[in-house]
Amino acid sequence: MSIKISIKSNIGSKSAKNYVLFCSKNFNIINIKKYIDNKEFNYINDLLKNTDTKKNLCSFDLSSKKKIILVNVKDDLSSSDVEKLGAEFYDFIKNFKLNDLAINAKSIKEKPGRNFIGRFLHGFSLKSYDFTKYKSKRENRQIKITVLNSNNKNFNQNNRKFKALEEGIFFTKNLVSEPGNILHPDEYAKRIKTLKKFGLKINVYDEKKLKKLGMNALLGVGQGSIRGSYLVTIQWNGLRNNSKPLAFIGKGVCFDTGGYSLKPAKFMEDMTYDMAGSATVVGLMKSLAIRKAKINAVGVVGLVENMVSGNAQRPGDIVKSYSGKTIEILNTDAEGRLVLADAITFTERKFKPKFMIDLATLTGAIIVSLGSEYGGLFSNNDKLSKQLLNAGEKVDEKLWRMPLHKNFDKLINSKNADMQNINYIGGAGSTTAAQFLQRFVLNNTPWAHLDIAGMAFSKYGGAINQGGATGYGVRLLNKLIEEHYE
Repeated sequence: MSIKISIKSNIGSKSAKNYVLFCSKNFNIINIKKYIDNKEFNYINDLLKNTDTKKNLCSFDLSSKKKIILVNVKDDLSSSDVEKLGAEFYDFIKNFKLNDLAINAKSIKEKPGRNFIGRFLHGFSLKSYDFTKYKSKRENRQIKITVLNSNNKNFNQNNRKFKALEEGIFFTKNLVSEPGNILHPDEYAKRIKTLKKFGLKINVYDEKKLKKLGMNALLGVGQGSIRGSYLVTIQWNGLRNNSKPLAFIGKGVCFDTGGYSLKPAKFMEDMTYDMAGSATVVGLMKSLAIRKAKINAVGVVGLVENMVSGNAQRPGDIVKSYSGKTIEILNTDAEGRLVLADAITFTERKFKPKFMIDLATLTGAIIVSLGSEYGGLFSNNDKLSKQLLNAGEKVDEKLWRMPLHKNFDKLINSKNADMQNINYIGGAGSTTAAQFLQRFVLNNTPWAHLDIAGMAFSKYGGAINQGGATGYGVRLLNKLIEEHYE
């Protein structure tokens, strides 16, 4: 499906086939009277007497050639509410199979800085995403939207920002949606390299380079696969100076069997999305490059496949990480933290960033704690935590801060190595995983860990997503950057 948006300066198009107007609360249509003729106004007013004014959308056939769609704009809608309204509008026109619409932007009383139409169409576009690549029969539908607007320059400028964000989100969703036989680490690294055309600097560290660097924690996870293991860095220099970059780190386990600590067969097919943290980082970096963000940023992703073979890592193995610290592998299904451990230390040492934020579908325990309403936030820095929480609320990609404390360290101390990769006693699964990762932040760099296991994929869909990959984190981190670092 494709969506084409065009803009016209003229206020009205009373002859539009599908004409979209915004009304005040409870379908008060007095504000749209000047955009339709008196006969139509009276007719609609009559019909509204028998219409449920609590709903958000309704439509009326004024003739065989003309339909008017009314959008009920309630008081004090937040930016996120406007996007959800746009998403609902997408479902509405999809059900009616409407493909050519004229939206009268003048019918909404715009508030300074809100950009109602831009956000409304952003929600519309986000909801339109559907992964149908492998369907033999796909809907070949084009939706044309004409925005009747008097300020083309501002609208175009804002629209470009939303489009850049959408391209990043859709890239993330495409990566997460691919099956494991297609998006293995070799293919994933190739797809990241295609982003060079947007001005990003890409470096791919293959197994030979990783062995030389001593990234044995990451390599141990992937050693059972016939595919390669990689660390990929993605740099965006939007400031053209040597200021410290913002660093984003992602877990990219393209398929996770659990290794010898084998997962149950039921729902193992969902483990294609165990690379969603990395996909969020990649999509974010693409978006920043497209919109020419005025920051320096780096994305670092560890790409592996956790498989079972004669060469796979065993429970009880001990590996020496890039940091020099040794890790006893008690459970091969606690593999994401091993990938991130090397990636975090490498990022801190090489790039000396202003902060580091890692994202991972790390633990099932976070789903037990927070379900699919909040991502888990763990951090060593209150300022960064508050910024992330605030950004999450604004874009409705919410976070909940969880505890870190030195008392949890005893749960991951090992008799045979510097640490073990799980809390063998049980309990506090998400916190001990985060406590493990914190050990690889060596220079007290502000750091946050986002456990997005409950947020990256949805069986049922949500307000602005169909079922499947959600793209969670791209809008959250983009908002963080916009509000605090640009």
